[in-house]
Amino acid sequence: MTPLTLTEIGEENIIRKIGGKQEVKAHLENLGFVVGGAVTVVSAIGGNVIVNVKDSRIAVSKEMAQKIMV
Repeated sequence: MTPLTLTEIGEENIIRKIGGKQEVKAHLENLGFVVGGAVTVVSAIGGNVIVNVKDSRIAVSKEMAQKIMV
């Protein structure tokens, strides 16, 4: 498993695990990050990433992105 911060830009990945506290997991799930779901990194700036998930484009901080394992 690899954190989202280390994936290739433009490559579709499947979310395998979401780490962190329960409120962090719930927040990410509300944004559409669910285990088994597809996520694609669109761009990365200073460790922060912009991703496509469930037909939405979402910016995620480096700290959050490191909790999303693909």
